[in-house]
Amino acid sequence: MVSTVLLSLLAGVFGANGVPHFVRGITKSTYPSVFGYGPVVNLLSGWIMFVLAGVVAYAAHVADHPVAAFAAAATGVLLMGLFHAGIGAFGRRPPVDVSSSPGR
Repeated sequence: MVSTVLLSLLAGVFGANGVPHFVRGITKSTYPSVFGYGPVVNLLSGWIMFVLAGVVAYAAHVADHPVAAFAAAATGVLLMGLFHAGIGAFGRRPPVDVSSSPGR
């Protein structure tokens, strides 16, 4: 059960982390990632995170402990959401992108 919980938590983190990167990539906006700020880099980063989340969730054997797995994955999503809402990706701010400014 411990491995199911830990892997589900990790799957939640990977899945939630993929969202902002993938969305910024498909909307051609800049966003900080470990490999740079560009849209293509973020699209690929988000896609890789989604794939990793699926692989890790598969390895977690969620069917063995569904309630614990769901709770752990939901906690992982919450933790990553709080991270992005707080300090953000690497604590860095992206360069100014006028195309994604409010009101434009």
